[in-house]
Amino acid sequence: QVHLVESGGGLVQPGGSLRLSCAASGSTFSLYAMGWYRQAPGKQRELVASITPTSSANYADSVKGRFTISKDNAKNTVYLQMNSLKPDDTAVYYCHAVFLGDLSDYWGQGTQVTVSS
Repeated sequence: QVHLVESGGGLVQPGGSLRLSCAASGSTFSLYAMGWYRQAPGKQRELVASITPTSSANYADSVKGRFTISKDNAKNTVYLQMNSLKPDDTAVYYCHAVFLGDLSDYWGQGTQVTVSS
């Protein structure tokens, strides 16, 4: 079973930047599709960005042009670079992995991102 551990969250002012990391262990990283989700209080969890084993990326419309998802296969780590942060970006951000062999999926514990002046 793959284990996912997020880091890099924190408090940032509007317009600032944060870089989230998700370290994966327990399996072959290149066999997984990876994604970042977020959930604000009282709202449903939403997909923010995803990346395939071939590094094809997709983004929610709300973050296009501001967020970048990337991965380092050698380090078994996926990143979310968040720029030009807005208060509406405030949420717990979760790393997610889908094993493409049987479509089983796994979640990290989440990391809090707070954007406030």
